[in-house]
Amino acid sequence: MGKKVALNVFYNIGIFLCAIIIYSAIEHARYEYVLACAFIAGILITLKIKLIKEIKRLQKP
Repeated sequence: MGKKVALNVFYNIGIFLCAIIIYSAIEHARYEYVLACAFIAGILITLKIKLIKEIKRLQKP
């Protein structure tokens, strides 16, 4: 269970960093970074949702 908590924290940090990079890239008109970080954030969000579903499934008796 500790590995899943660490993975969840990693996903949260990754999503947060992508949001910061997207904001900065929009200010500097670097749309290739926006596209790349949006793609990475989408993958991280999908993996986070799968992890949450797996944890909920494991906690049900």
